[in-house]
Amino acid sequence: MGSAMVVELEHVAESGLGIRHAGDRRHADRRHGKRAVRDRRTRKRRRARVRSLLFSALALAQPYPAKLVLAPLVAPPLVMTPRVSTTVDSFVPVPPEHAYDAIISEAADLHGVEATLIRSVVEAESAFNPAAVSPAGAMGLMQLMPATADAFGVSNPFDPRENIMAGTRLLKELLTQYRGNIPLTLAGYNAGSATVARYGGVVPPFKETRDYVKRITGLIANARASAD
Repeated sequence: MGSAMVVELEHVAESGLGIRHAGDRRHADRRHGKRAVRDRRTRKRRRARVRSLLFSALALAQPYPAKLVLAPLVAPPLVMTPRVSTTVDSFVPVPPEHAYDAIISEAADLHGVEATLIRSVVEAESAFNPAAVSPAGAMGLMQLMPATADAFGVSNPFDPRENIMAGTRLLKELLTQYRGNIPLTLAGYNAGSATVARYGGVVPPFKETRDYVKRITGLIANARASAD
């Protein structure tokens, strides 16, 4: 089989298809000799370069008016937002003793306690100052102790509504315990019901507690008299 392949290749070589021999002319061979006539392609390239230079010079020399293209101005879309205008013509300050009237009335109706009693306790305890804090740790308008605030579920003892509602609930419990006796109710609010019980169910003999009961009963009497 090897000899057959040799014979076939020799036949192709002799026919000259696809194979160059040593005597074949190449591109380099063409340019070795001197030509009598100038190369035709060289002249064409020079003429093309000259034409390009001429056209470039003419283009630069021709004046062109400058054009300024302005994009059309488009206004941003209007966004309509609601607005509320208010005017304050006058300002009437509310006295501290009446700043919490609405809350006191609500607490009185809700728990069945006289509004005058609630207001008098607030005045005696804090002078209507919702941020008041006593040396013993009582807080807010009705001076709730931390244990009392926790018992009545008060999350913020300095919130006027929470404070007054809890203090009114405590007054209601004491009024029920002492069968509507206001001096004993006030004594229990100030000194604690356990202290009142320890002294035989009477106002304890403490100057602070007795002055407290005396002051608040006087405030209640004055409020009732003014209302008549």
